[in-house]
Amino acid sequence: MEIVAKILIAVVAVEHLYILWMEMFAWETKGKEVFKAALPAEMFKPTKGLAANQGLYNGFLAVGLIWSFFIEDPKWQSNVALFFLGCVAVAGIYGAISATKKIFFVQALPAILAIVAVLLNKIT
Repeated sequence: MEIVAKILIAVVAVEHLYILWMEMFAWETKGKEVFKAALPAEMFKPTKGLAANQGLYNGFLAVGLIWSFFIEDPKWQSNVALFFLGCVAVAGIYGAISATKKIFFVQALPAILAIVAVLLNKIT
């Protein structure tokens, strides 16, 4: 179960690195494609700074998850991973409620699956 947990943590981290890139550096191109149903095309330029700020926060989540791989103590490693996965899950659930339900499946569900894997690994 440890390998499954680490793979799921890595998937969530990579996803958030992608979100960082899209929101900070490709908001008016890739962001426009991804969020075309949520925002009118003319809103991408004026919201570029806001999106970049959101991207930075997604980067912090990714770095926290990546950091968990470098912690030697197994208890602290899982605790740090659970904290950052919990942040991702809460953000995804909030996004699903406040923006679009798709966010739950793209962001929250992978984090929840990783949380389950980390917890199962702790009890085995």
